[in-house]
Amino acid sequence: MQPATGRFSLRFYFRSLSKVLGTPVSFFRDLPEDTGFAQSIMFLLVSSAFFAAASLTTRDFEKPIISGGVFFINAVGMTFIAAVLGYILMTLFWGRKVTFRRFFSVYAFASGVTLLASWIPLFIFITEPWKWLMIGIGLTQTVGLKWLHSIMIIVMSIGMIVLFFWSLLPLVSF
Repeated sequence: MQPATGRFSLRFYFRSLSKVLGTPVSFFRDLPEDTGFAQSIMFLLVSSAFFAAASLTTRDFEKPIISGGVFFINAVGMTFIAAVLGYILMTLFWGRKVTFRRFFSVYAFASGVTLLASWIPLFIFITEPWKWLMIGIGLTQTVGLKWLHSIMIIVMSIGMIVLFFWSLLPLVSF
């Protein structure tokens, strides 16, 4: 499934996409140790670009270039934030199991797949739980965590993200 380490191509993208969608357990279980950071990031970037472009079709935005940029940065940024929080939690509670590069690849592939449907209005109620389920599968199959540990990382990460944005609410005036 993998091209040379660190190389990305559209062929890699579509093969990975079909494997994650069709058999996520085997995709994450068989993810090679030497999966390049560039491959994971590029997978996420391509999916984020699609998400941003598709999101612009949902309504008439006053400044579509700026809105598309915000959608793109949000898609990539939230994946990085969630991966960093999850990695910190894993190392705090269970020690360093894998490199951040490998840990991030779970988040990048899981988020990248779900971003392809996240632009559809109200699909967030389907795609967000699906993303976290995919991350849980990846944490157990790729990282080697137990299901309980994966669930704890996911719940604590979601809680920390919600609390962080909740704490920012007083700074935003409506």
